[in-house]
Amino acid sequence: MDITTPENISPETPTPETTTPETVGLAPGLYIVATPIGNLGDVTRRAIEVFGLVDAIACEDTRVTGKLMAHLGLKKPLRRYDDHADASARDALIDLMRTAPVALVSDAGTPLISDPGYRLVRAARAAGIAITSLPGPSALITALTLAGLPTDRFLFGGFLPGKDKARADVLTELAGVPATLVFYDTGPRLADTLDAMARLLPRREIAVARELTKLFEECRTGSATDLAEHYRNHPPRGEIVVLAGPPVAAEAPDDAAIDAALIEALARLPMSKATKDVARALGVDRHALYRRALELQGETGADAP
Repeated sequence: MDITTPENISPETPTPETTTPETVGLAPGLYIVATPIGNLGDVTRRAIEVFGLVDAIACEDTRVTGKLMAHLGLKKPLRRYDDHADASARDALIDLMRTAPVALVSDAGTPLISDPGYRLVRAARAAGIAITSLPGPSALITALTLAGLPTDRFLFGGFLPGKDKARADVLTELAGVPATLVFYDTGPRLADTLDAMARLLPRREIAVARELTKLFEECRTGSATDLAEHYRNHPPRGEIVVLAGPPVAAEAPDDAAIDAALIEALARLPMSKATKDVARALGVDRHALYRRALELQGETGADAP
């Protein structure tokens, strides 16, 4: 198969790579543009060219995007568009895209990746609007490349819930996925997240990536227990990427480990659901777990489900 690259395109063939924006402008439509996640030097040349040619920029926070435009020496109409925007704001942007180029950005990184934009892109596609996505910075990909965990298969779980039960439910649901798990989290919740991972994702290597592309960039790896202790003693700020390596083969858990997992699950779930989740996480027989759960609760003689 022949693959066309900038190196083998004929100079006579007009393409965006061989014709300057000043001479061709931009066609009407939606341009999804990734922005720096920390280091402003990561903004791409193509992104700067598109920003200079669009008629408007839809953004989460006009103050944040305004600072980026000032850094680039550009002045552009900024229209706020976030998860709270109503249908009229979305329709107004769609109407503009029919006759003019419009950029979509988030505060940092690639739009739609745990950031607003999904509804706007879907509406633009339904309206027959041309859509172009410019690749660029992403905290998800940056963290994966730093962590040293397997990347042949990974699952992005977005932001973990802040409440203990909801967080535990998500981790339990994903515990059996044979892939590196990637989540976004915040500094105040990080230690609690790592405590939950220690209980529900045992024996996995964990990585915490923070301050990505900035002066104090850090990627710390180890067990969830050790990392929880570190960050409880050194509370971090800002948004953070937490990664858990794939499940690893291990010896069958002993009775004490099974009891600890059951007690934790029974404290937040009905017995049937608790035994099902623990069985999946630990790879043990659910019926035996149910009988053990009855014993732990002081009940005897009930049939397993």
